[in-house]
This record gives sequence, structure tokens and C-alpha cells, in this order.
Amino acid sequence: MKNLARLALFFSVCFAALFCSGAAVRFLALRLEWVRTLPLQPETPLLELITAARWALSLALYGSVLLSLSYAARRYVFAPLAALCLVALPLAFCFGVTQVLDRWGNVPPARINGSPLGEKGLILVNALMPGETAIVLLDGSSRPEGPRVAAVPGRPLLYQAAMPAADGSLPPLPFRSETPWFLKSLSIDLRLNAEQLQERSSRGTLPMLIYAGALIFMLGSLAFILKLSVWPLANLFFGALVFRGILALETFFNSPEMQEAFDSFLGSHLPVPLIVPLIFCGLGLLVHLYSILVYLAKQRGIHED
Repeated sequence: MKNLARLALFFSVCFAALFCSGAAVRFLALRLEWVRTLPLQPETPLLELITAARWALSLALYGSVLLSLSYAARRYVFAPLAALCLVALPLAFCFGVTQVLDRWGNVPPARINGSPLGEKGLILVNALMPGETAIVLLDGSSRPEGPRVAAVPGRPLLYQAAMPAADGSLPPLPFRSETPWFLKSLSIDLRLNAEQLQERSSRGTLPMLIYAGALIFMLGSLAFILKLSVWPLANLFFGALVFRGILALETFFNSPEMQEAFDSFLGSHLPVPLIVPLIFCGLGLLVHLYSILVYLAKQRGIHED
């Protein structure tokens, strides 16, 4: 029981650390993106903070379960109790955070009428435009819709007293983003997972609990991966790859094309929102069955020796 209590404490600390750090990093990324796009509307930090927190919830859910499974394997926590703990605790944390964010989202957002970066004469260069067209905002970022000068290579300067009605966009501020592709794809899939949890929560508490519980059950069934070798770090790395695959599989199952396929084949027999959770439960049961059979085979071999 002492190891189980330590496992619960370890999961709680991991979840809190990943959630807080993930929300902070995501919030800063959203603010930077807001600044780069020179919006015409005032900023709403509360909405951005809620969006960042939802993204961080997905990160904390996947990350804390993975780290806790590794901890349970290294500390030899009794597998059935560890499995129950790592289903109940993540589901409770996920439910609690979702409820707080849903209620927080009903608070009227505070707006800040601050100005984005850049003074008068701000020059924007978009490499995606032909010949790296430059736009000079004469009033700066405080009035991005105001007078501007467009400099197109090979053409005379074009003065515009105001933003053309047909052109409601501006090149973003020239900040470079050199994030590796695999991190970008991970961020996108975590965002899609967060949107899926939010959508299920908007339908009611039970749909959210069913979906999150099935996903957590499948993640918890992968404990055997963290015991494949005698090197815990190698097991953790391989487990991270498998969890990344599960996240991509979740995105694939929830894509509009797959939802239409599920509806056409199983829509008359099962409600479409239940199909993906049932798939998660089925995969989790198969993996748990495999783990039990492997354990029994090892025990039989020990007794025969």
C-alpha cells in the first residue's frame, strides 16, 4: 500500500507540473501568434488562457500516465492496483480540470485595448508573397487597417489610404518559427485531443467521462511496454513512441472521414459517439489479456523449473 500511495503522489505531482508548465508555454505561444497577426480586435487573455489550459490538459493526461507507468514498473507496484490507480486518478483529474475550465469559460472575458508590437513605419515582409513583397504601415501596428505603402519588386511603390475591402489580411510580423516538424505535429494532435474532450464535455458529463475513461483505460493497458528491458530509460523512450502513436491513432479515428465511415457501417447499430470509446476499450482489453497470459506463462515456467 505504501508503493501505491507513492504512485498516487507521483502521478499528482507529474500531472500538476505538466499541466502548469504546458499551460504557461502554450499561453505564451498563443500571445505571440496574436501579436504577429496584427489583429484589428482587442485581445482577450482569458480566452487564450482557457485554450492554453485545455491543450495542457491533454499534455498532462498523456505525459503523467506515461511517467507513472514507468514509475510503477521501476518500483514494482502490484500491477492490478497500479492499473486501477492509473485509471481512477487521471479520470478524476481530467473531470475536475474540465469542469473548472467549462465554468471559467462562462466568465465574461476581459479585453485589453493595448497595441501590438511596432511603431509608425513598421515594415512587414512576407516570404510567401511573390518576390518578398513588403508592406509599410505608416501608422504602425496601432492602426494596421490604416494607410500603408506596398513595395512589390519590379513595380513602383503603391500607396493605399486604407486597407482594401477585398484584402483583410496582412503579412505577420517577421518572427521566425523554427520548431521541428515532429513537435508541430505533436502540438496539433494535442490540440485536436483537447477539442475532442471539450466537445464531449459540451454534450454532458457522461459523454466526457466515457471518452476520457476509455482513452485512459487503453493508455494504462500499455504498462507491459515499460517492462520490456532492464533499462528503464530505454523503456520510457519506447513507451513515449507508442503513446505518440496512440495520440495519432486517436486523431485518425476522430477525423471527419473516419467518423463518416463509422456512421455508414455501424451507425444503425451503435451511436457514433460511442464507437471510438468502444474501440479504445476493446484494444485495452486485448492488451490486458495479453499481459495476463504472458504473466501466467512465466509463472508456469517458474513452477516447472
